[in-house]
Amino acid sequence: MQRKYFGTDGVRGRVGQAPITPEFIMRLGFAAGSALVARDGLPANERPAVLIGKDTRISGYMLEAALEAGFSAAGVDVMLCGPMPTPAVAYLTRALRLQAGVVISASHNPYDDNGIKFFSAQGAKLPDEVERDIEARLEQPMTCMASAGLGRARRVDDAAGRYIEFCKSTFPNDLDLRGLKIVVDSAHGAAYHVAPSVFHELGAEIVGVGDTPNGLNINQDVGATAPETLRRTVLESRADYGIALDGDGDRLVMVDAAGTLYDGDQLLYVIARHRARNQPVPGVAGTLMSNLGFEHALARLGIVCGRAKVGDRYVLAMMQEKGWLLGGENSGHIICLDCHTTGDGVIAALQVLAALRATGETLAAACVDLKLYPQKLINVRMPAGFEWATDAGIRSAVKTAEATLDGGGRVLLRPSGTEPLLRVMVEGREAALVFGQAEAIAAAVRRAFGE
Repeated sequence: MQRKYFGTDGVRGRVGQAPITPEFIMRLGFAAGSALVARDGLPANERPAVLIGKDTRISGYMLEAALEAGFSAAGVDVMLCGPMPTPAVAYLTRALRLQAGVVISASHNPYDDNGIKFFSAQGAKLPDEVERDIEARLEQPMTCMASAGLGRARRVDDAAGRYIEFCKSTFPNDLDLRGLKIVVDSAHGAAYHVAPSVFHELGAEIVGVGDTPNGLNINQDVGATAPETLRRTVLESRADYGIALDGDGDRLVMVDAAGTLYDGDQLLYVIARHRARNQPVPGVAGTLMSNLGFEHALARLGIVCGRAKVGDRYVLAMMQEKGWLLGGENSGHIICLDCHTTGDGVIAALQVLAALRATGETLAAACVDLKLYPQKLINVRMPAGFEWATDAGIRSAVKTAEATLDGGGRVLLRPSGTEPLLRVMVEGREAALVFGQAEAIAAAVRRAFGE
């Protein structure tokens, strides 16, 4: 069955519009809770339990209450941890031996979007068949357990401290961050009260950015999707490094002392390169968007680069299938399976810093053998249901671009899994050709639906 509500990263949309309404979210909680009750395998006297975390969007209060009501009606206990990074919820779900974790977040999107994503008891994204089961239950009437069977709710007061200690445990015991000044940009998001503490407790001097959320400013001119604030602060404060996360803390970009920005491909390369010096690294999972220069640089290290569909769930699936420990996206989702079950911006930053501290290198030196090809990505908003793949004008523009690149690059068109966008990407050795052809294809897309 085709999934109706779940995209590549849960259910997401504009708050107040279907499906992100209180009524639907309550039904989603009930459907997910009913699926857990049917699958949990617990003794008769125990109820399944879930953990609910959220980012700092003002709508999180409303949606948290709706989810809690739905789960309770299905007979599922709820544990609430308040604002907490997505990877923290994944970790705590596993550490507390719960049946599922739920995050209320729209990640890097503006504050007036929100979403719901789920983790399994193992701290991984839900398998497709479980999401399909939940969707099937959404089509059924919502009922309610008898009062004696209703779920209870309570707060997890030590959630932040548990996660901080977990992150620190992934950093080598014989290394520290003493002597480093690091700018930490939390995007006014879920990591604002935990990420600075992790790096500070490992010895670094911290300059905080994006650490005063008000419910409306998440990702606004800060964070991994707006790194200019980080770059400027690093230069002004004469810091050694800058670390920027996104609104839910699972995405990372970094800046060095010179103000140079490093994306997910470069940071993943630094981690893989360092690991390869100490143990074999058979492969690294990237995506269709991973830079061709990243693939070539890994090949020079004897490391295979796999390309999964875009989305960290698909990266993780490839890693599990091939038995690889490293994977990620150029957007900054980086997964280190020997550290965590999911992508984690704080832990990824720690792995990069550990590599640099162990070798004494700068980020620039660690990336000297990685030459990224110019890459242009244009997001074109398009109507729902638009058949872009069969449009003659778009196909002609793509064919022209491929001929112009003459085997020295790539063209990729793909619909977003979370927004009504068609993503147009062109990559090649010559920036002028790349940028020109990307604009030409984007223009063809806009013409195709009459914009």
